[in-house]
Amino acid sequence: MSADTIGLALVLLGLILLVAKGIRVSTPLVQKLFLPSSIIGGAVALLLGPEVLGALGERMGTDRFAEAGIYTPEILDVWSALPGLLISVIFATLFLGSEIPHPKRVFRLVGPQMSMGVTFASGQYVLGLALAAAVLVPFFGASPMVGALIELGFEGGHGTAAGMRGVMEDLGFPEGSDLALAIATVGVVGGIIIGVGLINWAVRTGRTECLHGDLDQSLEEQRGLFRDDENYPAATMTSRPSSIEPLALHFAFISLAVVIGILLLEGARGLEQRFWAETIEIFEFVPLFPLAMLGVLVQIVLDKTGRGGIIDHQMMLRIQGLALDILIVSALATLSLAAIADNWQPFLILSVAGLAWSVLALLLLAPRVIGRYWFERGIGDFGQSMGVTATGLILMRIADPENESPAYEAFGYKQLAFEPFFGGGLITAAAIPLIYNFGVMPLLIAMSVVLVVSIGTGLLYFAPKAKKELAAETASA
Repeated sequence: MSADTIGLALVLLGLILLVAKGIRVSTPLVQKLFLPSSIIGGAVALLLGPEVLGALGERMGTDRFAEAGIYTPEILDVWSALPGLLISVIFATLFLGSEIPHPKRVFRLVGPQMSMGVTFASGQYVLGLALAAAVLVPFFGASPMVGALIELGFEGGHGTAAGMRGVMEDLGFPEGSDLALAIATVGVVGGIIIGVGLINWAVRTGRTECLHGDLDQSLEEQRGLFRDDENYPAATMTSRPSSIEPLALHFAFISLAVVIGILLLEGARGLEQRFWAETIEIFEFVPLFPLAMLGVLVQIVLDKTGRGGIIDHQMMLRIQGLALDILIVSALATLSLAAIADNWQPFLILSVAGLAWSVLALLLLAPRVIGRYWFERGIGDFGQSMGVTATGLILMRIADPENESPAYEAFGYKQLAFEPFFGGGLITAAAIPLIYNFGVMPLLIAMSVVLVVSIGTGLLYFAPKAKKELAAETASA
């Protein structure tokens, strides 16, 4: 594959994103749904590819677009490879530039938030694995690994679903990534639509503390643009460009984080091959991206040496956002609709079950576990559990536009303890290999225990504390 082909493939992704942004700005329905431009762009790219345009052409008597749509096979090959590469970049940026708080402070601030986050994620495993064991495998002949797809698609999002493609193909579940990507799309779109609907309901019924009256979004917010008086710096310069461009410096730190992840993964695989590979192989099928998060060691070292400020978290967020947008468009553009059509029953059952669980967990557990500002804080976990972190942030931004509640702070600190395990972390990455090696039941039992512990901790420990704090605030007022 030539360098020109790779360059052209990236340029086309940029043009597709530009077209998608134009659709977002000019289409009222898309604006009201708050659909990200990357989702729109991925849908446009998919329509123009072999899965849609090619299939329509064949029905009309021409095979001109059957192989690659309006693209070339080489461009589709580049797009297919991008998600597996970019997901490591995204996870490497998660903690770089972030303040690493003391564990006691994290627990005090975000204990209820962590309880809710783990409840959302572990519940998705329990629900998916139970459905796989009781319905999907015996009645639809699905692979047992389908039980991990709710968490993989909803909590993990498009990046994780695409990043796990190679693992699932190696384990004989090639349709798994396409199903996970489709479930992730349902999660993101459903998360925004249902989330905005829940916010409207909460405002009208007096369950929000930061919004009162009707929910009203400005035209600029619907279009995804800023007014001139709303603009703010995207990042901070931390090095003089005469020595090194700050963006290049941040890319260098991301590269270091990824290399650390590669060394750790290869070390784990080496130990596995030496000591227990003949019995079971786990690390052989664990992808790189969750270990790229351990690049946080770079931040810890910089903080200890007084150089932590050289990495700007906002700059990392811009790089992360660029990688995520490109990943989503390229992943959706190469989605196999045939694989989804062949497995539409498991896809539909898992999607509906995942949506129902997220809504029930928010409405039944969040008021009891979190206490005050339960909706503003819970809606963030709800959004994350159905798509990506950005979905949760969007919903929190709508529910708490002036940042009056502790939702943002608690949600942000929760990520430090949550992301290494769920939503693309070690548990997400290991779930598919574990099911392949041991079947559904061991992981189902383990996740059931985690679910019971997280709900029990929330109801029996954090809920009474929330009541006491609310009573103290009321008495002092």
